[in-house]
Amino acid sequence: MQPLYPLLLQPALHVKVWGGRKLADVLGKALPTDEPYGESWELHDSVTVANGPLAGRTIAELVALYGEELIGPGGNTALGFPLLAKFLDARDWLSVQVHPNDAQAQAYGDGERGKTEAWYVVQAEPGASLVIGVKPGATRETIVDAIAQSTLEESLVYAPVQAGDVLFVKTGTIHALGPGLLIYEIQQSSDITYRFYDWGRLGLDGQPRALHIEKSLAVSTLDSLPEIKHTASHDDTIVPIVACEFFETELIQLRAGDIVRFGRSERGQFDALTCIDGEATISSGEDTLTIGLGQTVLIPAAVRDYQLFGRARILRSTQPRA
Repeated sequence: MQPLYPLLLQPALHVKVWGGRKLADVLGKALPTDEPYGESWELHDSVTVANGPLAGRTIAELVALYGEELIGPGGNTALGFPLLAKFLDARDWLSVQVHPNDAQAQAYGDGERGKTEAWYVVQAEPGASLVIGVKPGATRETIVDAIAQSTLEESLVYAPVQAGDVLFVKTGTIHALGPGLLIYEIQQSSDITYRFYDWGRLGLDGQPRALHIEKSLAVSTLDSLPEIKHTASHDDTIVPIVACEFFETELIQLRAGDIVRFGRSERGQFDALTCIDGEATISSGEDTLTIGLGQTVLIPAAVRDYQLFGRARILRSTQPRA
C-alpha cells in the first residue's frame, strides 16, 4: 500500500438557505454556482484528497483501506472518520436546534453517534450574536406554545460574539448561529439536527423546513446556559480552544522564525490542521506541503512527526489520546 503522508483535502460544499458568499469572498473557496453556500466540510468521509498519490480518494475510502494508520488506535473504523470539521457562513439565522447524545441518537434510530460540537468565531460583523439557550423559567410547555404562536425568539437568550470567541455546544444545548458570522466548527461526525424553530421562513424549495419538536424538547437542557470563552487577546504560540471526550482543538499562532514540532509519541492520533490566516509550511521527512487561508490538511496517525513554520494562524483538531 501507498505510505501515508500529509493529505491536503478538497472540501465538500453545501448550499443552505441561510448561507452566503463568505466561503469565497473571505476564504477564497471556488463556489461552483451563485447559490447561497453555508457549509464547507473540511474534514469528513465525503471529502477527497487533493495532493500526492492518493489524490481523488475519499477519506471514507482511506479509513477502510488504512484503518488505525489513518485515525489512530481505538477508533471504530466501521463508523467512518470520527470527526467532522466545517466552515459555516451564516448570512441569516440558522434554525433554533438541539443535538442528541450517542444514547439518545441510538434510541431514536438516528445513528450510532450523537453530535457534540464547538464553534470558533473566525470573523464576526458588528452586532453578530448566538442563541445559547432559553430564558430562566421556560418550560417545555411554554416553548411549545411559543413555537405555535411564532414568538419563540422572545424566550431565547442571545450572546454577542466577536472573532476569537468559542462556544462549546454540549448535547442538549439549545442553540443557533446568527447572521454575520463565519465559524469554524469541530464536532462528532454526525449530521443529526433536531430543529424546533426556523424563524417562519421557507426553504430553498419554497416549502417550510421540517421541524422535530418532540425530539428536540425530549433531549433539551432548559436549566443551564453555556459560557462564551474569549481567546482573541491570547498571544501564546499555542492557545487551548476546546477539549472534551470527543475532540481537542487548539490555535497555533506562527510568527516569523517560529517552528512548532509535533511527534508521534505526543499525539497518538491524527491531526487536522485548518488555516484561518496567513500561510504555513508543513514538513514531515521528505514531504513538504504549503497550507493557505481556508485550507485543511489531515496528518495521518502513521506520520511519525511533522513541523510547522511560516506566518499563520492554524486550528489543530484531534481526538484525545486513549
